[in-house]
Parts: sequence; C-alpha cells; structure tokens
Amino acid sequence: MFCNHCGKQVDNDTVFCPFCGGRVGDAPAQKTAQPQYAAPPQQAAPPQDNTIAIVGFIFSFFGGLIGLICSIIGYSNAKKGAPHKSLALAGIIISCLWIVGIVIYVIAIVALTIGSIGAAGGITGDYYYAIASLL
Repeated sequence: MFCNHCGKQVDNDTVFCPFCGGRVGDAPAQKTAQPQYAAPPQQAAPPQDNTIAIVGFIFSFFGGLIGLICSIIGYSNAKKGAPHKSLALAGIIISCLWIVGIVIYVIAIVALTIGSIGAAGGITGDYYYAIASLL
C-alpha cells in the first residue's frame, strides 16, 4: 500500500505513515505546519586579505622580532580561512632562526671579550676561570 500524502510504500496494517506522519488511507489533508527551527548562527566571514602574512615574511629577513610578530598574526588569520598560511609559517621559522643567530652572536662576542681580557692579563687566575665557567 502507498501513503496518500507522501506516496511512499508502507505496510498494509499501518495506520500512520512512518515517513510523513499522515493517516494512511485518508485523502491528503491540509498541510500542517512543520516545526520551525532556528537557523544556525552565521559565522563571521573569513578575512579575504592576509597582507600581514606577506609583511611578516618580508620583515623576517630584515628584522626578526617585527617579522615574527607579523607572521604570527598572519598565521592566526590563515587558520581562520585567510590565504598565505605557508608564507606566514615560513616567516615564523625564518624570524626564529634570525633571533637565535643574534643570540648566538652576542654570546660569542661576550665569550671572546672575556677571553681577550683574560689573555691580556686583565683578569687573572681564579676570576678568569669563574667567569669563563659561566659561559
């Protein structure tokens, strides 16, 4: 047997259609209002432009800290759907390498300065070895 309301096949002993809920065997009745559900909340549209990622990538070669900050902001925007995620990630990596290089450079200068002072006789004996052991 078929339902008069939705036209789907149902068992012969069925009183109400399991698909539409209409009474089987009756003429199609006036359509009942379906329950209305609230629409899901609209999400904010992702940013279409991610210039900060490009700026961060460029500055990562010249100014490590500025490039790092801009690249992190650009990467955060890219996680929300903006383009240039790979440029932002490259900017973060290059900036970190740049900053690590500067730190190693400063440590080397300090170590060489202490070494040259010690070699010149400015710091002698136990003082020289105490300062050198800190590095």
